[in-house]
Amino acid sequence: MAANSRVPIAAHALAWLELARRRGREVLTSEEVAASVNTNAVIVRRSLGDLQRAGLVTARRGNGAGFSLGRPAAEITLLDVWLAVSPEPLLALHHSEPNLECPVGRGIRPVLTDLYDEATDAFRAALARRTVTDVPERILA
Repeated sequence: MAANSRVPIAAHALAWLELARRRGREVLTSEEVAASVNTNAVIVRRSLGDLQRAGLVTARRGNGAGFSLGRPAAEITLLDVWLAVSPEPLLALHHSEPNLECPVGRGIRPVLTDLYDEATDAFRAALARRTVTDVPERILA
């Protein structure tokens, strides 16, 4: 089972846009962001598109085309990023119905649902406490 890499790619892109902004570059191309992430620009554009739909980045077309932050980095939480790019739940249940004749099969879903809801709430709260500004600050510290 592979881990979801959409959130780290999006967070990386936003952190790079913020660091570039601090260095006087308001707009970066998807190729420039992809070079930092070390992935294909198509993957980065897909992520930036998700972030744009959520209002976290803006896209400029034509002369000087590229992407910039849609609002100040200090106002973009990592929860905003997660919600923008990660449509699936943090933790999933069985893909098929467990054996309801078995006592564990009959009771596992409600128990795991409660635990997963608690874990997801804690995860969301932790992400809500951090902003995009925190990422380059911690990297450069």
